[in-house]
Amino acid sequence: MKLFFHKLTHWEYWPFQIVYIPIYFLWAYYSIKAKSIFFFNASNPTIKNGGFMMESKKQIYNLIPQNYYPKTELVKARTSVEEISKILENAGIKYPFIAKPDIGLRGSAVKKIVTPTDLKQYSESAYFDFIVQDLIPYENEVGVFYVRYPHEKKGRITGIVAKEFLIITGNGVATIEELIKQNPRYELQLKVLKQEYGSKLQTVLPVGEKINLVPYGNHARGAKFIDGSHRVTPKLTDTFNEMCMQIPGFHFGRLDIMYNTFEELEQGKSFSVVELNGAASEPTHIYDPEHSLLFAWKELARHITYMYEISVANRKLGFPYLAHKEGMKEYRLHQKQNKRIVNFQ
Repeated sequence: MKLFFHKLTHWEYWPFQIVYIPIYFLWAYYSIKAKSIFFFNASNPTIKNGGFMMESKKQIYNLIPQNYYPKTELVKARTSVEEISKILENAGIKYPFIAKPDIGLRGSAVKKIVTPTDLKQYSESAYFDFIVQDLIPYENEVGVFYVRYPHEKKGRITGIVAKEFLIITGNGVATIEELIKQNPRYELQLKVLKQEYGSKLQTVLPVGEKINLVPYGNHARGAKFIDGSHRVTPKLTDTFNEMCMQIPGFHFGRLDIMYNTFEELEQGKSFSVVELNGAASEPTHIYDPEHSLLFAWKELARHITYMYEISVANRKLGFPYLAHKEGMKEYRLHQKQNKRIVNFQ
């Protein structure tokens, strides 16, 4: 009941179908104006479906200059562990590393692979293509939302979200599970953490020892999102313009970035792109617990308007909207892919 009331009184945990109710009306309005439900296809012409559904992470990485992201390789579903080991060796990817679906779903099935046994379990459970990726050495993570209209030589940062990982600190008495239960945000992840860590959760941590139980900043996996939009500066904008202008056809989306210090990030040093998300991106700074639902609606409406206007502009340049029949086919494939990932154990 404690967790139920925590979720009830914090809109950030509500099902997105409820949070987005007013936004559906805005989407319908823009769809009527565009004469297409799938106008988003033209927002990022070089990314499949604009990055709204069924887009391959590996194909997106291929658009980004290699120096901006970690070593990343695609593994087809049902590939043997022996073949995956060869892929890792050829790419120079060493343990530990990250495995995640090539076509993802809000951070689901993202795992840190520490041992060959972990890899075997993951590959045998993954009925989908996935990517293996070097573990990024930086401790901090932000999501940076970037928007650039096709006629513009420079874009803008429209929001920044900082991320606090699911980190617990030992007191020499409580087990890891007991420490998790002290924080409702963390306790909501307990079922998944039990599947991942098993009996390790009964370990008593020494005083002051810290453990990052989920080493990636995903809201659905317990990370706390904090609005850092006030940290946008002309220098940071220049840094992201320099990078994003090198990504062909990218106009609208969120880059998840890991970095060493914010000062270095601002200067374009010591950072790496975790992922680039296209038309389906949310301005995730809305999930700061300090923000109201009204604030979230305003920000979602602002960003969908950006996407619509960019799509219209790109269509005038010759990039088509997705035909309705093809769009519905992609949507059905998207639903099937989601079920594969949700059923991942």
